[in-house]
Amino acid sequence: MHDLKNTTLGKYDVFHEIGRGSMGVVYLGHDPFTGRDVALKVALPESLQDARGGARYRKLFFNEAKVAGKLRHANIVGVYDAGVEDEICYIVMELISGGRTLFDHCQPDSLLPIEDVVRIIFKSARALDYAHRQGVIHRDVKPRNILLTVDGEVKLGDFSIALRTHGDATDTQVHGYIGSPLYMSPEQVRDDDISNQTDIFSLGVVMYELLTGRHPFAADNLPAIAHRITQKIHTPLAEMRPDAPQILGRILDRALCKKAGQRYKMGLDLAADLSLVYDHIKLLDEQLPGDEKFKLVRSLAFFDEFTEPEIWEVINSSGWLDFTPGSEIIAEGELDTSFYIIISGDVAVFKGHTEVDELHQGDCFGEMGFIARKERSATIIAKTGVTTMNVRPSMIERASLNCQLRFHRVFLSALVARLSQATERLSTGATGAIAV
Repeated sequence: MHDLKNTTLGKYDVFHEIGRGSMGVVYLGHDPFTGRDVALKVALPESLQDARGGARYRKLFFNEAKVAGKLRHANIVGVYDAGVEDEICYIVMELISGGRTLFDHCQPDSLLPIEDVVRIIFKSARALDYAHRQGVIHRDVKPRNILLTVDGEVKLGDFSIALRTHGDATDTQVHGYIGSPLYMSPEQVRDDDISNQTDIFSLGVVMYELLTGRHPFAADNLPAIAHRITQKIHTPLAEMRPDAPQILGRILDRALCKKAGQRYKMGLDLAADLSLVYDHIKLLDEQLPGDEKFKLVRSLAFFDEFTEPEIWEVINSSGWLDFTPGSEIIAEGELDTSFYIIISGDVAVFKGHTEVDELHQGDCFGEMGFIARKERSATIIAKTGVTTMNVRPSMIERASLNCQLRFHRVFLSALVARLSQATERLSTGATGAIAV
């Protein structure tokens, strides 16, 4: 290995080594043109020159630059550049100063608080959702590939074996049985076709470790690990962490389903459920008793057609959120799937800086995000103290078939009424009735 300390690579100044792994050595570098410090990952020359594996190693090394270089997300390690100089291959990346990997918190004696785990996996799920929507499957989600910065920010890294599923698939792609065995999904173990739900399974394994300090499918050898991943059900979270909210166990169960089709469809769906857990933890002491919730919901016109058991199903699978006057409930342009029903209070609907409508007890909002997973078209601000029921698609999917049918029928009726009102107002030149 060349000693690159105090040299240059391309336009970058190289200072000293700051880390190393199976794919290369990482140096502290500096870009004199932008004035920013960077991380320079340099390929291992002995691996590049290996007669049997050199070509494959080169593909893996530059795959990270070609794939991750297209991704721009706050929770994904940025890749800025790549190059070859005097047979030295290097990638220029975002510098994560003082960062540590999640591996440090997967041991029984170093577990993070539950709310921190929920926040970390929430941000990781959002990062994966973004990558998936860009046609990128990570394929190697594991604790060592998720970093925490010194201020607690989450950074997903190492896209060296990532798969590009559409568009400009490149000659750096490596196919077949690849990844870290302990974090493979059942379909990876079987070398079947994979999808974004592969990454969701792997993230579920990481979450289980962060919460329990144990791996759900650990065994002494690769065949035994493969058997457990494909055949054995993990020990329920409730047995490992009785102090964890029950809903967190249900989220884990869904993320770790053996059949890909039974897992969360998108990272955003997983993140949405996790946000409810975070709200639950923060507001646990402030929640209304169940019977009081039932009385409030029963009085709303939205639930006139629901039977009593169906109302309880919706209550038990929804989140209740309180907002102080002036609080922003949803923001124009954000991507979210929540559907809100106002239990009490008044909210204002803003398009840009203009107030275009006002909603009250029993009204609902968030329809387009819920049904189409589209960016919010307006901002909702609490005018008074507001309590809302927060419903997400992934939660309704777990309800009974009759409850699902009832909910979607009433939901669509409310949406049609909102759109009809918007059409009428447009015809008269008035504002209001925006579906968000």
